[in-house]
Amino acid sequence: LPRYFVGVLDKDSGQMEVYNAEIFNMQPLLSGRTILCLTPVPESQHSRAVWWMLSREHYGWEGGSAGLVQQCVLIYFSLEQMDLCIEAFGTSKQKRALNSRRMNAVGNDILSTAVTKAAANIIDAKGVTALIQDVAQDDVQNISIFLPPCNEDADKPENVYKFEDILSPAEYEALRVPAAVFVNITPEEIAKKTEEKSHCCFVLEELKFLPDDEKRRDHKARCLWFLDTLIKFSYLKVIKKKHPMGPECPHIISRKLMKNFTSLTYNNGSVQNLVSASMKAKITAYVIALALHINNFQADLTILQNDMKLQESRMMDIAKAMRLKVSKAKGLPGLEDDQSHKLGTLSLPLPVQKASGNQQKRRKMN
Repeated sequence: LPRYFVGVLDKDSGQMEVYNAEIFNMQPLLSGRTILCLTPVPESQHSRAVWWMLSREHYGWEGGSAGLVQQCVLIYFSLEQMDLCIEAFGTSKQKRALNSRRMNAVGNDILSTAVTKAAANIIDAKGVTALIQDVAQDDVQNISIFLPPCNEDADKPENVYKFEDILSPAEYEALRVPAAVFVNITPEEIAKKTEEKSHCCFVLEELKFLPDDEKRRDHKARCLWFLDTLIKFSYLKVIKKKHPMGPECPHIISRKLMKNFTSLTYNNGSVQNLVSASMKAKITAYVIALALHINNFQADLTILQNDMKLQESRMMDIAKAMRLKVSKAKGLPGLEDDQSHKLGTLSLPLPVQKASGNQQKRRKMN
């Protein structure tokens, strides 16, 4: 280990005396608003040199030899006092950070004042009621961004949300192999999967009613397999694997999920795929659209809501944005007793979009 020495030069004799020394890193120790720090000792305690108190000890020169006196001093620093210390004794990096913080504080004050003034001007000019109506319309438009392409001029319900916009021909063909497990499923296997809860409730219930016709049975099995995969994908948060849905998921489907139903985020120096709240809303819209194609353009929204782990208000907002007619219906037998379920129906002509129930209540309150 290196050793350190201090030399004291006697100006009268011209000789230097050498003493053992230690190196100390003198930094404030914060504890709440209390700090133990370096500060001058009262003049009454000075000898030949200026004393400083460091942490719980103070050091100095006494009679030409190194001396050490134990003493504990508590000093209360405000943020302004800390800033003054940084100005006087801080490193270049600390001083730059201090200047940046002060500039941001000034900028925030100016911005806050400007925003408050602008908001007051808008409220005075437009009125509270009109602003609430605009917010309600914005909510519908924000959800509409994530909906499947909607053909408002469709002549048949199946053309409102076209099947090809949910699954391309290549993607549909790729589902043939993984969906075979549903095509050949037996009642005993369905009962076992229901007990194990290996699939969502909507899929497990629809598996009980697969058509006998081979072509229709294969089509429904493919749709159910993809719907089940979509719902399971919505449970993920940050996608860390290249194939998050496992090796049995076709590559083209994995790529579709990553490209269409995740958003990119930057975290810890790397770009990550994230299933955000907006992406979950998009997945929900596509799940509803696919469920409509599976079940003759009617879907039990309550079952899908439970499968997607959403609040009812959120599910209803998405359903209404998709121009569905929502009505009450008894739940399917064996699912959460016999509670009242919400049934979504896609029929023509499409209903006019309305603000969500929460926005309407807020408007009445105001």
